[in-house]
Amino acid sequence: MNDENRLLIALDVDGTLIHEDETIGAAVLDAVTSAREAGHEVMLATGRSWETARPIHDRFGLTSKFVVCANGALTMQRDDRVEGGYRREFIESFDPTEVLETIRPFLPSGSFMVEDATGFRRYTAGMSEWELANGIEVPFEELTAHPATRVVVISPQHDEEEFLSIVERMGLHKVSYAIGWTAWLDIAPDGVNKATALERVRKATGIPRSRVVAVGDGRNDIDMLLWAAAEGRAVAMGQAPDEVKAVATHVTEPVVEDGLASVLNSL
Repeated sequence: MNDENRLLIALDVDGTLIHEDETIGAAVLDAVTSAREAGHEVMLATGRSWETARPIHDRFGLTSKFVVCANGALTMQRDDRVEGGYRREFIESFDPTEVLETIRPFLPSGSFMVEDATGFRRYTAGMSEWELANGIEVPFEELTAHPATRVVVISPQHDEEEFLSIVERMGLHKVSYAIGWTAWLDIAPDGVNKATALERVRKATGIPRSRVVAVGDGRNDIDMLLWAAAEGRAVAMGQAPDEVKAVATHVTEPVVEDGLASVLNSL
């Protein structure tokens, strides 16, 4: 494929590439493989850490030059000279103290997790719903001891609408944040999101903005979809919240119907 026909295809993981139970639709696997083998730059853009994104990356046989993790706070770059084939190339971090102290009075029974630049996770009791490999349970006070690339807060006793209302009242500043499907808040350094990382990747690969395709399903994908929609193609999964669909140029079938396969096969 000549360079002028090459696409930068940025794919969210959970709810886009893989189902809720982490299974993969055969149609999606085939479509990703076809896009990659055609010469397009197919890459992950995920809220996951590199350690939890890597197994998905490998299951799809991806060899992309970059992988965007931690909602844009970490970008991995391919480097065959290092063990594992990827190195931490761009890292954005922040002092989590202020945001944690702001949130805790609003969610006194919430559970918290802080991820550092190495992917190590420190978390409080109650984070059982998350992948907690490469981490340790600590008292709340210890969460502020190290710079963070990401802070996650969950409060299962609140439904989505209650949680949205509580977050609105927090008045969070100096950070970027996205609200998950349920009572889950994902916080990154100020001004950092999937879009900021992907624009850096796009410039490094030399692919024009008009040749960008991004697919996602969550509120943490809104910035990425807005970025792609400006000149390229932004696709929301069918099960995405209305505010995510509103910023997309296209809406495909839900993940349970392997909607990503339709998108990739149409390119």
